[in-house]
Amino acid sequence: MVKKALTWCGDTWKRIRWQTYRLNEWREKNHNRFTMTNLFLLLLFPAFLACMSELTVNKYPSKLVLFIAEHTGIMLFDILILAAIFWGIMLIVRRGWIAMLIESIGVMTLSIAELFKYNTNGNHLMIPDMMLTGNIVSLTGFAYIKITPRLVITVLIVIAWLVSAFIFNPRIEFKKPRVLQRIAAGLACMGSVVLLVVLPSFAENIYRLFGIDTKQADNTFILNEKFDSNGFIAFFMQTGSEGFASGLEEPDNYEENSDGTIVPYLSEPEENAEPFENGKPNVIVIMSESFADFRVFDELEETIGDTYDGFDAAAEMGWQSTAIAPTYASYTVRTEFELMFGLPVKSLDDPSMPNRVLLDRAQPTVPAYYKTWGYNTAYIHPYLASFYGRNKIYANFGYDTMIFDTDFTVPVEYYGTYIDDDTILSQIEALIEESEQPMFIHTTTMQNHQPYDQGNGDEFDNYLDWVEHTSDGLEDFLRRMEKSGEPTVVLFIGDHFPSLRGDDGIYAQLGITSENCDTLYEQKYILWNNCGLDESILPDEKVSVFYLPYVIMQWIDSPRDSFTQSMMDEMKITPIYSTNYNPALASNEKLDALTYDHILGDIVSPSALDILGGKKTASEAMSEDE
Repeated sequence: MVKKALTWCGDTWKRIRWQTYRLNEWREKNHNRFTMTNLFLLLLFPAFLACMSELTVNKYPSKLVLFIAEHTGIMLFDILILAAIFWGIMLIVRRGWIAMLIESIGVMTLSIAELFKYNTNGNHLMIPDMMLTGNIVSLTGFAYIKITPRLVITVLIVIAWLVSAFIFNPRIEFKKPRVLQRIAAGLACMGSVVLLVVLPSFAENIYRLFGIDTKQADNTFILNEKFDSNGFIAFFMQTGSEGFASGLEEPDNYEENSDGTIVPYLSEPEENAEPFENGKPNVIVIMSESFADFRVFDELEETIGDTYDGFDAAAEMGWQSTAIAPTYASYTVRTEFELMFGLPVKSLDDPSMPNRVLLDRAQPTVPAYYKTWGYNTAYIHPYLASFYGRNKIYANFGYDTMIFDTDFTVPVEYYGTYIDDDTILSQIEALIEESEQPMFIHTTTMQNHQPYDQGNGDEFDNYLDWVEHTSDGLEDFLRRMEKSGEPTVVLFIGDHFPSLRGDDGIYAQLGITSENCDTLYEQKYILWNNCGLDESILPDEKVSVFYLPYVIMQWIDSPRDSFTQSMMDEMKITPIYSTNYNPALASNEKLDALTYDHILGDIVSPSALDILGGKKTASEAMSEDE
């Protein structure tokens, strides 16, 4: 039996080798016979792939034709870029079908990712998004991945071209093959494309030569308009160059004299009142995923109905005002950064993921600040610990406890796709009950995250159902805390307006453009307490989200140093500091310098690390400030 099986395997292998030999022999004949066909396959491939990638994102052939007619120079740029990459690969592998396969996989994967990303949240694909490829499973769970007949046909056309290239077998012939020279020349071709991205000053003139839109894009809607002008490939390249051009700059004279640069910006801290008679209050920050109040658009009043009744009831129990969020539709970590650090992402040049900018060291965060004041600190996020690298990066933030999706100590319920907000609120109550010390808790919820295609209505109706559940849960939570006897302060705020479809979503129906999109960066927030705190000191005017930690510190009259006092003072002078909300806003040297010092500098200004690092005790730090 074994001998027969071995004989069969041997015969099968011989047949495969013979058929492969005959196939390659036939392809070799095609290579020699159809020389013009092979030449056309090689020369036209970059133009073909450029058209297919643009067709993928434009969706309709008519739109592609119009784009080529109106932006011929940009289309020529796309072709030259893909030609440089293609011939670079060709010089290395020599086989036309292999080079075409490699480039097709890369370009078509990016163009399909762009299609799905824009249809999901109205944001276009950019180079920084590549940093999330390690979380591809999570990302596909968020996205609206809809395989349409048009997309299938486009992919099949590309496959047909690749099959033709395999059959006709185009290749580069070298009389005297010199491997190292070929590889060097190939890398030089592909390197020229890389240089366009990493040398923005060199690339700027080239972009203008081909008519590519290079204006500064300071928010999502300006970026979307730039995409319409540039198309997929040129947009991807130009925004990549823009990212390299806008690198964070060190404040003047900081390297030579960091103390001299920072100290002039620091204020003399004000004296604190007497400590709380009933003990320090718990401080709870609830950053609610995609929670936004759409009643700012009058035309949606009938659709919305009583969705926000619970939110309004919670607001009546506390204080409500408006903060300016640093992001829209995605990049939750921007808002999370501002709440955890009390610093503006604008001062870091608005990175998509500011947590990736941080140095790997203990961080002078808001939770670390409360830790120095005798608080236990906790972070709750009911999703994967590895997403955005939170489990590793946030370990430097001063949290005693971090709870992710598998770490809950209370029964876990789901509402839609993700863990119910009510489960998180129960976990907060459990942490407070278990702790002998006051608690600082930051929670980033997940319940209202996209996709919104699950429910009984369209995606906006489904979103409103989930928001209503959050609103009612918030009201119930505050009523329970009111009865608990635990002195507590709660901040509730949404991280950004939700990710709703790009071309046919509610924002398109409302006619939102770069000229009127500022409303989408305004987030209502609620401050609540059961300690009898004076609400008259809370700000009526709009302030940026990064100021909210200092609003709470002032409200509870917590210990302050010259840094926190400086930020409190600056809130009165520059209440809003956000590129997305106001692209014309001038740079603030004080905020930029203090942010650089804490995030990338020597941390000259006072911080929680002065105490947590063992340099001084809390009482010594306070006495020095006095």
